[in-house]
Amino acid sequence: MTTQTADHTDIRATNLAAVLGYLRRQAPCSRAAIASGTGLNKATVTSIVGDLLDRRLVRETQQTQNHVGRPATLLVLDGSAYAAIGLEVSARGLTALAYDTAGEQVLRWHRAGPGVDAGAAKTIAALAALARRAITTVQSSGRRVLGITVGVPGLVNRDGTVVLAAALGWRDVALQADLTTALGRPDIPVNVDNDASLAVLAEHLYGPLAGAENLIELNGDTGVGAGIIVDGRPLRGHLGYVGEIGHLRLVPDGPLCGCGRRGCLEALASLPAILSRIDGVTDPDPQIQLEHLIRRADAGEAAVTKVLAETGTHLGHGIAALVNILNPGYVVLGGAYALLAAHLSPAITKALHESAIAPDAGGCTIVASTFPHTATPLGATALALAPLTTGHLPSPL
Repeated sequence: MTTQTADHTDIRATNLAAVLGYLRRQAPCSRAAIASGTGLNKATVTSIVGDLLDRRLVRETQQTQNHVGRPATLLVLDGSAYAAIGLEVSARGLTALAYDTAGEQVLRWHRAGPGVDAGAAKTIAALAALARRAITTVQSSGRRVLGITVGVPGLVNRDGTVVLAAALGWRDVALQADLTTALGRPDIPVNVDNDASLAVLAEHLYGPLAGAENLIELNGDTGVGAGIIVDGRPLRGHLGYVGEIGHLRLVPDGPLCGCGRRGCLEALASLPAILSRIDGVTDPDPQIQLEHLIRRADAGEAAVTKVLAETGTHLGHGIAALVNILNPGYVVLGGAYALLAAHLSPAITKALHESAIAPDAGGCTIVASTFPHTATPLGATALALAPLTTGHLPSPL
């Protein structure tokens, strides 16, 4: 009896996920179109849609579709009841983003600081304050917060502990537990993941590369990390430690890295490493530093373009290691790399084709992200909404 109940629950969740997925792709659409598109029988679709209407996850529109017989009322996703919050910790500051269940942005904020030298406790306090403000704003819109996910540049284990974030100076920081305690909201699940792993999820779900089966996103705003999609699924690894390409040693006697070794890609090609090699970068705000860097690069300043060309070469060699192992169709330059793509891509492509073993780099294309400022928190909102997308509905309001 227990097995039968579990099987029924699993089937119901699978069917719910199919209906929600079809609506996400095809809305506005009729119940009959959902049945036809998902292969579910009409009675099952009618039952599921009724449940989704009751929970304010779907609503009927005033539009109708005229076929033979009576007009069919059309359905769309309803984002008025629930939302998820995505947060990002980086050298450029803290970012908060919230999206509702219909895919509409509820809020987007960025604040400078606390800075990479602030320490974990101060950063978590600032992150908790930002999260509380976001929760209040979401709830004031009449929506319930289904979850919060935080993206961090470093190794994150399955318990949400940041084992190592070398560029932040963090080791063994229980971020998920500490943030949950600081928020004092046991009703809101908190998760923590690597920033690049979340960013590649955004690229995989939204924008021009949505649905790409083999995809890597490279982020270098703080450290250097790679988020990886293989055969349509996120690569997670044994303990969750995936994509730390930043600690690939390229120059044995190179600059000191935050991990304690020398010559890592992160010490050669992260945004902080780039800025450290350019004279005249004096503003304490990393965001303003990046804006100055872009302006100087766009103006063709020789010293800046030389550093960026060298950086692109290092990145190309690092990317080649990933291409040789994983054979992605695309490598997406995220964050600051996307904003500097015009200056980095030629050297990246040249080094990649020189270092990759497969002809034409295995068909890999280097592209700039269309979400340079929000890929990580956008992927974080998607992860927070994952239970819903797999057919596990929130408790009734």
